[in-house]
Amino acid sequence: MQTRRNFLTTGSLGLGAAALAPTLGFTAEATRNQRIVLASHPSGKPTADNFRLESADIPKLRKGQILIRTEYLSLDPYMRSRMNASDGYAASVKLDNVMVGGTVGIIEASRNDKFKVGDRVMAYSGWQSYEVSDGTGVSLLDPRINPASYALGVLGMPGLTAWYGLLKLGQPKAGETVVLAASTGAVGSVVGQIAKLKGCRVVGIAGAAEKCKYAVETLGYDACVSHYDDDMAAQLAAACPDGIDVYFENVGGSSWEAVMPLLNNYARIPVCGLIAHYNQKQLPPGPDRMSLLQSLILTKRIQMTGFIISDHYQYAPEFIGDVAGWLAAGKITYKEDVVTGLENAPEAFMGMFSGNNFGKLVIKV
Repeated sequence: MQTRRNFLTTGSLGLGAAALAPTLGFTAEATRNQRIVLASHPSGKPTADNFRLESADIPKLRKGQILIRTEYLSLDPYMRSRMNASDGYAASVKLDNVMVGGTVGIIEASRNDKFKVGDRVMAYSGWQSYEVSDGTGVSLLDPRINPASYALGVLGMPGLTAWYGLLKLGQPKAGETVVLAASTGAVGSVVGQIAKLKGCRVVGIAGAAEKCKYAVETLGYDACVSHYDDDMAAQLAAACPDGIDVYFENVGGSSWEAVMPLLNNYARIPVCGLIAHYNQKQLPPGPDRMSLLQSLILTKRIQMTGFIISDHYQYAPEFIGDVAGWLAAGKITYKEDVVTGLENAPEAFMGMFSGNNFGKLVIKV
């Protein structure tokens, strides 16, 4: 049975491992590597047919190699673009190859002097239970990260995305209004809480009512509106009486359309994602708002900056120092949505695009 674990709740999804197993060809063999590969390129939203779970022998190690057993696998929106046939800002996954993904793992065997058996490491092993690696891209887990799964979330790539995008690009000042979409997710929840620490008014945009309630009552936002509501734009305007100074963009779609008219002079817009558009087969129908956007950027002197966080990993030590300290002091709350079982990764990933996860989505392999 597929299970999900939040830091506050436990539960189950309607479609579990038993339903997925026939589709994916899953057979449990603890002595062999289980891996989920890209079976076909999606057209629109990913489906179970785009994935295939295979079992394969684990090869013997050669000199310089290590065997990593995956403990945790991160599921993130960027993986959708990696499933396309053509490359984006990063190379696409080739058909029949293991799906990409950041992981935390344990060294099970080593013929590499840099790693010893039992070391806990950060890697990019992808959607599989074991990886044989020459050590490229593998690093020892920072001892300040506990529990280990936080290395994939609040103290990992999503957290760094939030910290860098807000502080280095958004540059919020006390008294300003910061708005963010996907405001209870792995990135958004960190953005909003840091903005509060910096003395800003924070307004979130989320989906389900329980997420908006969590944003205000637990994360400490001043307000949160639901993009499910027909009058979301009016609600957002009411929640931002002094306009918007920083909009952290990782969604696009209706959230961006509601934000545009509220942007103040000299507003800053860090852009790290556009999850509302990842499954589009073509550009949405008009009207064409490009001239409106260009006019806003010019007349209001708006700074809109796209960034890919892999370009900025040199900030990781500074980021971990800040966020680990805030976590230890209880100034940041963090929520994980942990799904148990590699075989459940496709369903959990597909559900992300419907807002099924609540918190950082992690697979406990």
